[in-house]
Amino acid sequence: MDRARPLPEYLVRRYHGWKATTYAESANWYRRLAEEGQRPRAMVISCCDSRVHVTSIFGADEGEFFIHRNIAGLVPPYQPDGDLHGTSAAIEYAVTALNVSHLLIMSHSKCGGVAACDAKAAGKAPELEKGSFVGNWIDILKPGLDMVKDAAEEDRLTELEKAAVLVSMKNLMGFPFVSEAVDAGTLSVHGLWNDIGAGLLEVWDPAKNRFERI
Repeated sequence: MDRARPLPEYLVRRYHGWKATTYAESANWYRRLAEEGQRPRAMVISCCDSRVHVTSIFGADEGEFFIHRNIAGLVPPYQPDGDLHGTSAAIEYAVTALNVSHLLIMSHSKCGGVAACDAKAAGKAPELEKGSFVGNWIDILKPGLDMVKDAAEEDRLTELEKAAVLVSMKNLMGFPFVSEAVDAGTLSVHGLWNDIGAGLLEVWDPAKNRFERI
């Protein structure tokens, strides 16, 4: 850690501003959260993209959502092979330890991870081939490519963003503790797509086999 540098000054100023306003106004609530632990009602799996702000979209307070973010907001297949699986570990903890009631998977417009998967499949992203962490990760979305093979070129990436949700939901149900909780009625799973520029939110409707605007 000999290359560490001081925290950027703008972050220091923002912290002091938060401590003097937001924290000061709700100090008792923060102390209660610290002492009693978290009891989130829902888990949200979304993209690392800095434009995706799930707590703002739903007006969530501290302690309300258990949030996990990764490239493209993907859920990998269930693989209890002893390797390191951060997303799978987060899902396991949320479902079996925190006992969340809802699990939301949210994709979004102009997703770089989804676009990278499409480019890699077309042989246009050599930097994502052997040795790339991102390249290996976005291979999770490969099954989604077949889902959008008939989509118009101008709609392809948007449809692939939505397909990413469906692939993740299918993978999610492969986790025994998830499927058992869903069958028991203690957990519900939801797929969402957010249009960042338009401020729109669509939810997957399995009865209609399509995404519907909320």
